Amino acid sequence: MAMSIGSDGDDEEVISAINTTPLVDVMLVLFIIFLITSPIVLQTLKVKLPNEKNVVTITKPENIVISVGKDGDIYWDMQLIADSDALFEKMKVAAVKVPQPEIHIRGDGNARYESVGRVIYTAQRASIMKVGFITEPPPLNQ
Repeated sequence: MAMSIGSDGDDEEVISAINTTPLVDVMLVLFIIFLITSPIVLQTLKVKLPNEKNVVTITKPENIVISVGKDGDIYWDMQLIADSDALFEKMKVAAVKVPQPEIHIRGDGNARYESVGRVIYTAQRASIMKVGFITEPPPLNQ
């Protein structure tokens, strides 16, 4: 609150308006600091991000489709796999075939990344050379 001091008359009237000048000063200083520091915070390493492209899946009889459910269940061509060790044993058998089959992973959109990562790690341990992901194409209205 501000008060009038040194008035000419005896009527000492209190000014009940809020003085916003200090508030505006502080906000301008904060705004200037924000403008100066924001380019520093937003600087990142320049990298070339991959472009999204959808390739039509060419289904070959030797390709193996592994599905990962939202609860982390793993399916080998629609057949439930008990655990990662059983998956590893099946992948080990597939890895020695000539030509080596491709592994196509279909992960549920609500599945944890850990579940899909476990399948990729198992494929790497079994020496599978080609691993791909099957996704839904983006909507046409984008």
